[in-house]
Amino acid sequence: MNRHSWMLAVGMAASIVAAPLAQKSAPKSDAKIESLKHEAAADVESRKDFAQQMVDQIFSYGELGFQEFETTRYLMDILKTNGFTVQEAVAGIPTAFIASWGSGKPVIALGSDIDCIPQASQKPGVAYHDPIIEGAPGHGEGHNSGQAVNIVAALAVKKIMEREHTSGTLRIWTGTAEELVGTKAYFVRAGLFKDVDVALFTHVGDQLDVSWGARDGTGLVSVQYSFLGETAHAAGSPWRGRSALDAVELMDIGWNFRREHLRLSQRSHNVIVDGGDQPNVVPRTASVWYYFRETDFQHIKEMWETGDTIAKAAAMMAGVELLPTRVLGSAWPQHFNKVVAETTWANIQKVGLPPWSDGDQRLAKALQKELKNPRIEGLTTKLRESLQGPVRENNGGGSDDIGDISWNVPTVTLRFPSNIPGLPGHNWANAISMATPIAHKGVIAGAKVQAMTMLDLLMKPELVQQAWDYFKNVQTKETKYEPLLRPQDQPAIWLNKATMEKYRPDMKKYYYDPSRYKTYLDQLGIEYPTVRPTATEQH
Repeated sequence: MNRHSWMLAVGMAASIVAAPLAQKSAPKSDAKIESLKHEAAADVESRKDFAQQMVDQIFSYGELGFQEFETTRYLMDILKTNGFTVQEAVAGIPTAFIASWGSGKPVIALGSDIDCIPQASQKPGVAYHDPIIEGAPGHGEGHNSGQAVNIVAALAVKKIMEREHTSGTLRIWTGTAEELVGTKAYFVRAGLFKDVDVALFTHVGDQLDVSWGARDGTGLVSVQYSFLGETAHAAGSPWRGRSALDAVELMDIGWNFRREHLRLSQRSHNVIVDGGDQPNVVPRTASVWYYFRETDFQHIKEMWETGDTIAKAAAMMAGVELLPTRVLGSAWPQHFNKVVAETTWANIQKVGLPPWSDGDQRLAKALQKELKNPRIEGLTTKLRESLQGPVRENNGGGSDDIGDISWNVPTVTLRFPSNIPGLPGHNWANAISMATPIAHKGVIAGAKVQAMTMLDLLMKPELVQQAWDYFKNVQTKETKYEPLLRPQDQPAIWLNKATMEKYRPDMKKYYYDPSRYKTYLDQLGIEYPTVRPTATEQH
């Protein structure tokens, strides 16, 4: 049965006499659902050692986008062992997979990101910069934690579904290369969400939270511009050369002048990924990689067109050729579903924030002090007062390609409290809590909420119907999804390969071994928490 047929069945008139078999699948009473939620939360709590091992193991792998081979192999093995069928290398991406269990409607897709950040290697539980391997990548955003939330929640719900003979399909999928916004639009293009009823995404944060409507931040397109010139001796006969690097520099100058005349909500930044070979050879090739960010689809397209125009002009000025551009990633601005967010928020209020220990708070405050934060407030101890609705004034900011999923299926992102407030993001500091009791407790809190929300959606078919009503009649009534990807664009699976080849041999020496050590902190010999001594302690 497809999604629309299932919804039609849900809305059939009550006068139709149900067959005895159909009565078995009738919606459960609220009291029964609450009892099942309590059971699921207890089951999640019983799996806290399993969750901790998963969080620590993925932290130790520290793999950059498109190179998450150890991480995906580890996760796939767990899911296969627990009865899931795994489809590997989906959408032509070697480190992306979808794992499925169950049958029938509704189809609930559980996703979370898995990649890490360049040059963010950091010892967990140490409240100052202390890399495990200098210059190596590390989980400086906390993407080692979200799959543990989903898997633990799914296993708790799967156990109940088997006993209750509940119809429904659970799918767990990877947010591969999210830091490159490199895959989710390809998942949509490959049709991986065409039969999904609800997408429940998870992302690390410093609060237990969810929101609905248009979110602050931006969508983006990630474009590489490459130029082709001609070599010559840079001192002997420079007039015979044509520098591709000149075109890159001219493009950057042109964009920086144009930036003054762009909207305040835009964000744009670049790195030169090929600047030539050596100074005495006029560069024949050069490339620059841009992120063009804006708050809506049309303005992203306009920025991209402006970038293309400036690149063509730079090539003309330098007397070189502009090669076909490469789109390395894209993301739509995010819009989350009101009905699913309200359902999730109700469960957040039941679960609440974890009880933080004195050691947890000491680590958090020491790190905030280390970073010279204006406020030293430690970990969050109170939930928000109310569910967050649509942002009223979007002044721009970061991007996440979960936006593409959110414009194709009712979606929310559950943020769970495994990180420390007031950190810079994409930084070694954001890795400090991510293999510590802070992350372990936050994951369990998030998994309880996720499991309870899944049960609501499975046991109350009207919620899925209402979610789609919002999606069709409010969210997409005037705004329709158009991919930023072009037909010729393909996943940039070569990115980060050289970096991981450089660091992986040394990183393997520090992979977590749960057969010998209870936690990764134990394996590294780190006393928790490790903070700089105070002036009193120094004397």
